[in-house]
Amino acid sequence: MIDLVFVLVALALLVFLAYRGVTLLIAAPAAALLAALLTGGLPILGAYTQIFMTNTGSFIISFFPLFMLGAIFGKLMDDTGSARSLARLVSARLGPDRAVVSVVLCCAVLTYGGVSAFVVAFAIYPVAAALFRDADIPKRLIPGALALGAFTFTMSALPGTPAIQNAIPMPFLGTTAFAAPGLGIVAGLVMFVLGVLWLDRRAAVAKASGEGYGNHADSTPVLDRATRERAQCEGFDIAELSAEPARQKRADTEALPPAALAVLPIVVVIASNFLFVQVVAPRLDTAFLAEPRFGATTIEAVRGVWAVIVALFLAILLLIAGNRNRLDDLGTSLDRGADASVLPIFSTASLVGFGAVIAALPVFGTISQAVLAIGGGNPLVSVAASVAVLSAMTGSASGGMSIALDTLGPAFVDMAHTSGFSLDVMHRVTAVASGALDALPHNGAVITLLTVCRLSHRDSYGDVFVVAAAIPMLALVVLIVLASLLKRFGF
Repeated sequence: MIDLVFVLVALALLVFLAYRGVTLLIAAPAAALLAALLTGGLPILGAYTQIFMTNTGSFIISFFPLFMLGAIFGKLMDDTGSARSLARLVSARLGPDRAVVSVVLCCAVLTYGGVSAFVVAFAIYPVAAALFRDADIPKRLIPGALALGAFTFTMSALPGTPAIQNAIPMPFLGTTAFAAPGLGIVAGLVMFVLGVLWLDRRAAVAKASGEGYGNHADSTPVLDRATRERAQCEGFDIAELSAEPARQKRADTEALPPAALAVLPIVVVIASNFLFVQVVAPRLDTAFLAEPRFGATTIEAVRGVWAVIVALFLAILLLIAGNRNRLDDLGTSLDRGADASVLPIFSTASLVGFGAVIAALPVFGTISQAVLAIGGGNPLVSVAASVAVLSAMTGSASGGMSIALDTLGPAFVDMAHTSGFSLDVMHRVTAVASGALDALPHNGAVITLLTVCRLSHRDSYGDVFVVAAAIPMLALVVLIVLASLLKRFGF
C-alpha cells in the first residue's frame, strides 16, 4: 500500500512541476526516478538509462515523422495565409449572426485537416474577436468556441483526422485513422451539437442581461517561456508561432490565397489518407516487413502511420507549389515547422518513459489489476477509464493515452479479443477518452488558449470545461454504450 502512495506522490510531483512551467524533459525523469527511489523497486541508473530512455526513444522512433510533418503542414498553412483564408470564407458565409458556429467550424475544418490546434488558435482568434465584437457577444465565450472546434470532435472522434491523438493508437492496435467511423461520427455529433447549443444558450442569456462584447484588447499577446513549457505536449512548439512582422504584414496588406486553393490541402490530407489505407496498402508487396531489419512487423501495424505520412507529405508539396509567391522564405518556414515538432514529441515521449518506469515497479501489478477490473470485464470501460484519468492527471491527451497504451496495451488487446470487441472500436474509445478529461485547468492547451485570448480562468474556463471536458465525457459514455449494444445484438 505504501508503494502505491509513493507512485501517487511521484505523479503529483510531475503534475506540479509541469503546471509550474518546468519542462517535461526534466519533470518526467525526475518524477519517475523519485518513484523508483521511494519504492526501492528499481536501481536508479538502470531505471533511467535502460527503461526510461529506451521507451522514450521507442516513442520518438514511432511517431517523429507524424509530429514533424504535422508541424510543417501547420506552419505552412499559417505562413501562406491559407488558414486565415479558410476562416474568412466560413465567417463570410455564416455572418456575425452565427458567430459562435462560425468560429467552431473555422477551427474544425482546419484541425480535421491536420493543422495543429495552436496554429488554429493563433490564426482564428483575430477572426473570432471581430465576429464576436460585431455580434456583441461577450468575449469571454471565445475560448469556449475555439476549444470546441479545435480540441474536441476533430481531435479524437471524427474518422480520418491525422491528429496525433488519432494516430497514437494505430501501431498499438494495428488500426487506421478511419477506425470505427460510424461510432466516431456519432460521438463527434454529440460533442458538436451539444457544444454549440451550450455556447449559443450562454450568448443568448448574456444578451438578455445586457452584457455585450466588453472593453477588451484584442491583439494577440507574445507568449512567455512558462506558457510555452506548459503547452509542450500539444504537437506544436508555440515559440515558432511568435508574432512575425512579415507574416502580420502579409495578413493585413496582401491578398490571401483563394478559398479553393486554401481548402485543397485539407481535402488532400483526408483523401490521400483514405486512399492509401483502402487502395494502395493492400496492393503493396510488404513481405519484406517480416525481416528483422524492418522490425519483423506486418503491414497492419504500420499502414496507418504510413498513410498519414504520405497524406501530410502530399499536402505539404501542394501548399508549397500553390503558394510559392506567398512564402517570404520557404527555408525558414520549413525549418521553423520542423523545429516546432521537437519539443512536443520529446515531451510526450518523456511521459511515455515515466509510464514505463512506473510499469516496471513491483506495485504496478496491483495497479494494473485494479484498472482492468474497472469495467467488470468490459474492456471499453477499462481503457476509457485509464486513458481519461491519465490524460487528466498529466494534462495531456497524447501523453495520457501513450502511457496507458504503452503499459496496458497488450492487456487491452487480449481483453478485446476475449470479449469480442473489435480493435477498431478500442481505437475509437481510446482516442475519444484521451480528450474527455484532459481540458482541466492545468492543461497546457487551456492555459495557452486563455493567454492568446487575453482572458483568465475566472473569465472563461467554465465554458471551456463544459464544451471540452463535460460534453466529451458524455460523448464517451454514449460511444461505449452504443458499441456495447451493437456487440450484444451481433453487429
